[in-house]
Formats: sequence, C-alpha cells, structure tokens
Amino acid sequence: MNAEPNAEPTPKSGTTPDPKPRTSRRPMRQPLLLAVALACGVLLGANPFRPSSQNPDATSRGYLKFKEILSYVDRDYVDTVDAEQLSDYAISRMLERLDPHSVYIPAQEEQKVSAFLQNDFDGVGVEFNLFRDTATVIAPLNGGPAEQAGLQPGDRILAVNGTRVTGTHVTMDQMFGLLRGPRGSNVQLQVLRRHQSRPMTVSVTRSRIPNSSVEVAYMVDNQTGYIKITRFASGTYDDFKQALGDLKRQGLSRLVLDLRGNPGGYLDRATKLADEFISGTRKLVYTDGKGDQYDTQTYSRVLGEFEEGPLVVLVDEGSASAAEVVAGALQDHDRALIVGRRTFGKGLVQQPITLADGSELRLTIARYYTPSGRSIQKSYRNGLAAYEKDLTERARHGEYFHADSIHFADSLRFRTDHGRTVYGGGGIMPDLFVPRDTMAASSYFTRLQGRNMLREFALNFYQDHKTELEGMRFEQFKSTFQISDTQLQSLAARAANEGIATNATCLRRCSPLLRNQLKAYIARSAYGKTAYFQVLHDRDPEMQQALHAVGDGVTLLAQGLTMK
Repeated sequence: MNAEPNAEPTPKSGTTPDPKPRTSRRPMRQPLLLAVALACGVLLGANPFRPSSQNPDATSRGYLKFKEILSYVDRDYVDTVDAEQLSDYAISRMLERLDPHSVYIPAQEEQKVSAFLQNDFDGVGVEFNLFRDTATVIAPLNGGPAEQAGLQPGDRILAVNGTRVTGTHVTMDQMFGLLRGPRGSNVQLQVLRRHQSRPMTVSVTRSRIPNSSVEVAYMVDNQTGYIKITRFASGTYDDFKQALGDLKRQGLSRLVLDLRGNPGGYLDRATKLADEFISGTRKLVYTDGKGDQYDTQTYSRVLGEFEEGPLVVLVDEGSASAAEVVAGALQDHDRALIVGRRTFGKGLVQQPITLADGSELRLTIARYYTPSGRSIQKSYRNGLAAYEKDLTERARHGEYFHADSIHFADSLRFRTDHGRTVYGGGGIMPDLFVPRDTMAASSYFTRLQGRNMLREFALNFYQDHKTELEGMRFEQFKSTFQISDTQLQSLAARAANEGIATNATCLRRCSPLLRNQLKAYIARSAYGKTAYFQVLHDRDPEMQQALHAVGDGVTLLAQGLTMK
C-alpha cells in the first residue's frame, strides 16, 4: 500500500540494519518515524560491542554514574516514572552532543522504520489519501489484491475489520497499521462508493506488494529516457537495471536521471548504480574515520549499461547522502551534467548497532568524500538548532531563486577530471542552476496542496467524467485536455468553504500551475502513474532545463567533448 498525500507518493518509514553501507538524511526534531526515515547516513555493518580501549576508566565512571542516578530517580522520585523512557530520552540527548545524524531508534519503532528500505511488504495493494478524515482510494495496484477484490478510485473506506476509520481523525500511520498484515490473511473493508446510498463490505486477502524505489521510467521522445529514483532501497539497483534495459530496447540513447527529493539509502546500491555510467576503474567514493578501521575506497569495476551518451542528473535540496554520492561521482568524473539546486549536504557515515533489547544505535564513525576529495557535509559547528534551520535559511537568503546568493570559500574548491571547478563543504552544487517555481511557493497554492484540495477535486472530476476519459487515449488527453476557468473557480469556491480564503490575484498568478497539477492528478486516476509524471513534467522547470541540455548537446561539455 502506498500513500499519496501530495504530488509524488513515496512511503517513508525508516531503515533497518544491514551489513552493507547505506546513506540518507533527516530533518532534526521531526516525529521519530519521519526523522529516522530521512536520517540515517552512510551505514556500515555493525560489529559486536567492545569496551573503549582509548579511555576505559572514563567510560566506566560515566556508565556507573548514569546507572546510579537512574536507580535513585526510579526508587525515590516523588512521582512514578518510566525508567526505560527516561533512559531512551537521555540516550537521545547524549547523541545530540555528537552530530546531527547519530541516532537512537527504540525497539518499538525499529520494525516500522525498517520498511523504508525494503522493496516489498505484505498488504492489500492500494494507494489512498485522507480527505476530510476519510481514507479514499486513489488507485488499487494493478493486479494486486485490492484490485482483484473490486476496489475502485474514489471508494471511501469507512471501517477496517469493524474498526471505524472515518470521522475519527485517523492518521496515515494508523491506516497503514490496519491495512497491512501477514500475507494470506483477510481484511474486511466497509466501503462507500460514489452515487451509492449504502456501504458495501469488501473482503481482501493480503499479499506481497512490490514497493519499487524506481518511481517511474518512460521515454520522453524516441531518444530520451527518464528514470526517477525515490530512495536507494534493497532492490533499487535491480529495478534500475530493469528500467534502463526496457528503455534501451525502446531506443534510449540519452537519459535524465531524477534524484530530486531522494533522501538516500544503501550506499552499495548507489555506487553500483553509479558504476553503470562510469567506465574503467575509477574511484566512486571513499570514507575516512578514526584511524583506518573505517577507511574504505570504492571503485567502478563493471562494464556499465550506459557508460556513453548524454546524461543529466536532477537534484535539489531534498537530495541527500546516497543521492549525493551518485551526483558527486558523476560530476567529478565529468560523466553527467548536474541540473537543479544545491543538495542537502549529508556526508557522515553511520554504523548500525543492534542493542540487546532490539533497539538500534546508529553512530557516526566516518566521513565520506567524492572522488575529487570533496566532503559535502554541511557545517554543524553552530549546533543542532542552526543545523536544522539550514534549509529555511537557504530560502531566507534567496538561494532557491538566485544562484548568485550561494558563496563558497576558496578552500572548498576542487577540480573534476577535466578541470572544471566544483565545491565541497555543503552539498553538491549543480552545473546548471534552476530556481524554484515561485508560483509553487505561493501560500495559496501550498495551502490548497496541504489540505489535499487539488487531489480531491481531481478525483471527483475523474469520477464524474470516467466514461469520457476511458474513451480517450492518453495522447489525446495530454494534447487537448485543459482545466477551464469555470473549473478553477469551482475549486476556489470549494476551498473557500474549507477555510482557504479566495485570493483573486494569487489564483490568477498560480493558475497555470494549478491547471497542470489538476490535469496530472486526473491523468493519474485515468491512465496511471506514468501519465501523471508525463503531464506534470510539462510545467517542471528543472525537467525542461534537463531536456534542453540533454537534447542540444550541452551535456557533452561535462565530458570534455566538442559539440557538433
């Protein structure tokens, strides 16, 4: 089951221990589940616990002091306390003194967060959203148990196994918990379908549901392919290889690889993917820790599927860790043109350590560097509060809209294989900067998106015009269908009834974006996920810049070649 709360649905629920390295990032002080999903850096396999040989006396004194104080609090404090909860809190606060990405995951959360980097799960296979405290089906997975049971887009789920889930402020996580379960088990859904007066009961048998991190792959034209990767999960490399092979059979000779919003994942999947683009034996990434225990060097070693041909990589401030490893390697070796905005800046290596009670410690034990020697970790010397506000500060300084607002010290200057200047110390700076769409940043548009007004309006439109849409080929829909002024006014009126005051000026300014987003959502319901992205990309400034670059030969400049 995938949730699609906004434009690009990707379930984000965390990471699990793995003997192979992995990377990711987190915004600080978010709810634990989201924090761990975005947090966990480059992870190396855990070793059994061993006492510190560097300062064993101080370690022992600290341990005994903490044990003594916790015993006094538990025994003598005036109120009853939860000693385990206090211990978890103390551990988390201790790790905050180290760096922003060392993290403690309580045992009760470990299973939930592990799903983030898994390539499948047991569930019913339905994409849903929450509209007005009611879970509403966006689309059942093709061939999945929900589709086989007859669920349709727009069906409202009123109860799950007798538990009412409408009008009760149910959360997405709660719905996940109710709908997921062991494969082969049954779940009874009470569903209300549009234009039907009475609910019906649908029995769905849970099954294994694919959860691919390759969000979409399609041919933009007869030469240009597009692949979007949302995270580096356990099956990402295999899924990517399959997608790339499919596109090559359709005539792919140039590629746009979209890593925007990709928070990271398994490092080895990221380096194997980068290896598909880089020829010979060249360094992809290296790590440097205390002493040489955690020092590693990773080189390209296989004959890749796309070592030649124009390549553009899309990045933004949401691209982190493993995504930055890929972008940095391709940029340093002049293999690809990086397009978009400066990436997050996550370059710390974590080791996952499973504790006796099933909880997990992810401890920073090294830094990673791109082939040219860049550390892309942004500074955290000013403390966690400043670190967690970094993206907000970028917006305040105008970085998302003006490339000249970004300044790097000369000491952070490095050179690519062909002598181009690149910078470290705070993310990967793209070769071609693309500002954010100012309309997408307007308060009116963001409020409509945040309240799911656009998705709900589009789903209702699809249901009302389902027959006409089913009789229209997607190519015809894409070239001829337009959201009318009347429909925009209807959306504004509905939003006003929900407390989002109509602003005629804002509505007029963001109307092109609204029309495109609504059209994309309608295409999602009528023609599937690929159609959604194909429509959305018509007004995607980074995508349009990428297509321009990959089409007119600009990408060859990154490889030191002469355009003809």
